[in-house]
Amino acid sequence: MVAERAGRRVTRRRVRTRANLLDAAFRVFAAKGFGRVSIEEVCDAAGYSRGAFYSNFASLDELFFALYQQRADLIAEQVAGALAQDGPRLDVPQSVDRVTEVLLLDVDWLLVKTDFLVHAAREPAVAQSLLEHRERLRAAIADRLARATGHTELPAVLGGIDGAARAVVAAYDGVTTQLLLDKDVDSARAWLKQLLTALLTDGSGTPD
Repeated sequence: MVAERAGRRVTRRRVRTRANLLDAAFRVFAAKGFGRVSIEEVCDAAGYSRGAFYSNFASLDELFFALYQQRADLIAEQVAGALAQDGPRLDVPQSVDRVTEVLLLDVDWLLVKTDFLVHAAREPAVAQSLLEHRERLRAAIADRLARATGHTELPAVLGGIDGAARAVVAAYDGVTTQLLLDKDVDSARAWLKQLLTALLTDGSGTPD
């Protein structure tokens, strides 16, 4: 029993250490860029030794990958949760409002995400992970749109549910690129709301 309690304490401590390392890495990567950060800098920011780092991550690449996964999964959950609140009939304007209100639009995250995209472009294994995340996000949107089929008509130009889901992801990409440049979060949310409403309706804010 004592050994079991000790094991739980070690597990909780390890989880907390890992979370603190990820939080510190996020701040350092956002400030300096992935390619300019050392393990020592992450450890210093988190207040841990290299030993604590290596008990959780084999390399800086692995930590960067875990950090991206953590934030990317959060975004997928936010989108899926916001879209799940309607009944069978999808109320596009209200769903768009909910998505854009909760969606993570953070300049520091976008800096880290952009670094990850550049890194993935040169590393096939990392690129595959990025593609898998985007597919999960697209699938969450497509699933919600599919459940509204027969109740909500999507613009024919999108080519169906899959095309509509891909258009939503592309809209998010475009808005976040603009946000990286002008740092105006409020404008980014407003623009994303207008763009998604126009994409998923006839442009008037009501489904066809």
